[in-house]
This record gives sequence, C-alpha cells and structure tokens, in this order.
Amino acid sequence: MQEKLEIALIQSDLVWENPEQNRIHFTHYIENLPETVDVVLLPEMFSTGFTMHAKKVAETMQGKTITWLQELAAKQHIAISGSLVITENDNYYNRLVFVEPNGNLSYYNKRHTFTFAGEDKIYTAGNTKLIVNYKGWKLYPLVCYDLRFPVWARNTQNYDVLLYVANWPQSRIAAWDSLLKARAIENMSYCIGVNRVGVDALNNNYCGHSAVYDVLGNPIDTFKPNESGVKIVTLNKNHIDENRKRFQFLNDMDGFVIKEK
Repeated sequence: MQEKLEIALIQSDLVWENPEQNRIHFTHYIENLPETVDVVLLPEMFSTGFTMHAKKVAETMQGKTITWLQELAAKQHIAISGSLVITENDNYYNRLVFVEPNGNLSYYNKRHTFTFAGEDKIYTAGNTKLIVNYKGWKLYPLVCYDLRFPVWARNTQNYDVLLYVANWPQSRIAAWDSLLKARAIENMSYCIGVNRVGVDALNNNYCGHSAVYDVLGNPIDTFKPNESGVKIVTLNKNHIDENRKRFQFLNDMDGFVIKEK
C-alpha cells in the first residue's frame, strides 16, 4: 500500500466536438507532469465538450481516444481518468474511464443524466458503481450531475477519495462549491472536483473552480476562476485513518437500499 497518492488536476478549455485537437492539447499537459504524479484527472467529456450530438462524436472502447489514453498512461507511467462519449450495443454513454499504466481499464457510466439539458434523451444512464483500487487506495469516481445526489455517493464501501469530473456552468457554480465540500464532510473522504473553463458552442460559460477538500471539508487547493492549468495535490492515508478513528462519524450512518431506475 502506498501511504501517499499524488493527483494532478487539469482545468482547461475544450475544443468543441474535436477529439483530435483535445487529445493533442491534453498530451502536452500530461507529458509535462512530474514523474511523481500517480493519477491525472481530466474534465467530463474531455474530448468533445458537453455535447448532445452523440452520434457525431461517439467512439468505441477500441477507438482512438481510448487507445491514446492507454498508450499515454503506459508511456508516462501514470493513471488517467475522465469521461467521454462511448457507443456500445446501439446505446450512447457518458462514460468515465480509469486507465492504468499496465493497460488495465475500468469504467463507470454516468448514473444521473442531466435532464435539464436533455442528456437523458440521448445517453443511457448507468446503474453500477465503480470503486477503483489503485496503489492501495480506494477511489470512487463520479460524473458532474451525480454531485447533486448524496445517496449515490454515500460511503458504504469505505472508499478513500471521491472524484468528480464535470462540465459545470458558471451560472450554478455556487452549488458546485458547496456540494463538493459537503460530500467530503459527510463521507469523511477526500473529495476532488475537476471542472472545465471557457465558453462552448452553445454559449455556456464555465469558470472552473476545480478543488480538493480533505475529510473534514477543509480546502487543500483550489483553482482561481477561469484559470487554465495544472494543480498537483498529495493525499495522505494517515489523514483519513486518524480522523475516522477519532470521530467515527461513518459508524453512525443510516442504512438504506438504492433501487435501480
């Protein structure tokens, strides 16, 4: 088990519906990360922006972007995670992937599709959680709108880090800030949110506010509004263990059963 985990957050603008240009863009960032970084996080739909034109941009799990992720992860000896548009069995998914340097790939289909934007009419919702065991850490990745639903994030699996990748607009950024902190507090886990910046083709404005919170809800690091770039944070297993042992809040959680939609 690795006592410390170093995670790089990349907050960036996205080129609308242009996977090739976005791959080139993120390659530059990832190839210039320090060798000590364990995991790099990209925003939601990092290869296209948050588009409802799934048929136009969708790729397969053997497509160019997945292949790029696997090759880059192996070359840089780093795990890479973010979501992209995937087609499979005549369905479209907003699918988060977690690609490890050894080629292992796991994925999660966004459960809470964003009805306000019509995502539910285009993309098939997932109903299965993903807990990634990486270097002795249990990571629980989720996607954007999932942030508004605390039951789906409830820490019944004793995970260490809650990860959100997003295209969360500036008009509702106060909710993003508040809910990231709340998810950290109620689950006694690190909580990391990676958002994008810039203006998309639909004139939606994104100001970022990517952030990292510790298990007590204290901010470890945050991006300035509209800032593009990389921030690297070091997570410590002792911080989790000591605070959970001291306060034992998770022992008092209510029991519940989640039903499929």
